[in-house]
Amino acid sequence: MFDRKTKLTRLIQFGVEVSQIADLDLLLEKVLTEARKMLNADAGSIYIKDGEMLRFSYAQNETMQKKLGPNKKLIYTTFSMPINNHSIAGFVANNGKTVNIPDAYKISSSLPFSFDSSYDKITGYTTTSMLTIPMKNNRGEIIGVIQLINAQDDQSQIVPFKDEDEPIVQHFALYAANAIERAQMTRTTIMRMISMAELRDPKETGPHVNRVAAYAVEIFEAYAKKKGLSQEDIDSKRDALRLAAMLHDVGKVAISDLILKKPGRFNDEEFEIMKSHTTRGAMLFKDARSEFDEFSAEVALNHHERWDGKGYPGFVDLETGKSLPGYEVSNGQPRGKKADEIPLFGRIVALADVYDALSCRRIYKEAWEEEKVLDLIKEEKGKHFDPEIVDVFLEILEVIHSISARYPDENSDH
Repeated sequence: MFDRKTKLTRLIQFGVEVSQIADLDLLLEKVLTEARKMLNADAGSIYIKDGEMLRFSYAQNETMQKKLGPNKKLIYTTFSMPINNHSIAGFVANNGKTVNIPDAYKISSSLPFSFDSSYDKITGYTTTSMLTIPMKNNRGEIIGVIQLINAQDDQSQIVPFKDEDEPIVQHFALYAANAIERAQMTRTTIMRMISMAELRDPKETGPHVNRVAAYAVEIFEAYAKKKGLSQEDIDSKRDALRLAAMLHDVGKVAISDLILKKPGRFNDEEFEIMKSHTTRGAMLFKDARSEFDEFSAEVALNHHERWDGKGYPGFVDLETGKSLPGYEVSNGQPRGKKADEIPLFGRIVALADVYDALSCRRIYKEAWEEEKVLDLIKEEKGKHFDPEIVDVFLEILEVIHSISARYPDENSDH
């Protein structure tokens, strides 16, 4: 366990680290991980304020995680609850006060809130001590709630959370709230860019890009672990990758409505124009000043390349759209990139994008059955898709399905 001096040092480091994370989902993971470490909590969750509701947005549980085995992830479902005094999290958000409960099953009947034991009954987990903290920004507004569960002593015995830790955790929650608010602004800005594309192309929806981005991060993490990359190296890239993957088709804003919204098949000339959304998207990030810019250009340009070299745009000059010297094929067109010539993030997003596009209903098609989608992906292993990426994807299907449920399309059976 950390002593008080170590906790204060870690608090300062945390403030610096969270200021550098732009993506909301990855930030929530960081916040909860660090909060649990600081107070040696076995489990916890984060709720984000959404209007007059609290949305259960992220969860961790070390005891349940250990039962899953190596490289497996805890699956959780999202839900919302009203901000009122009936639930513990609702009370904390409603009143802006920290609540420290030594035993969740012995809450006084005189208190307005009660403990919902349904999760314990389903999982066999026993919740005992709970510390629930409001996350307030610099203006004192509630952004959400952190709930920590089952503090442990040095012998891993469950103990109450210490009253003396509450001021430190409240400072922690302030850093978290401000970081979450910044990440929400970043997410909103990106979603506005996506909305521009959605106005043009009905395939580009907010839930679609969120799913593709979340799939891409999970595929990358599992792939990187297989390749022996350290968690530190993986974490340093996940944030920029997730934002970049959301913008994989941003170049479509430059394509004419006559082509984007054409109901039938493209003729050769139209298809060439459509293919240019890759180079146009990459051009938006041409003068890269960050990893986000670099990854965004890489993904936009390469997510339609194929492992067998039959994709597009190939080795092309972004400015002219013409083949790079020495990479022309017989008709003067640029040669497609193949195998490891395709940057990793392009290969990952290619699979994530196709899986989601086939799995979801659109105005022009019905959703495919999962078995049919997976059969196609297996069939395209070594043709359209990197074989190793396919293997990793199939190994983490349970996580993929949980992401799909977290970002459903409106009025969809996805």
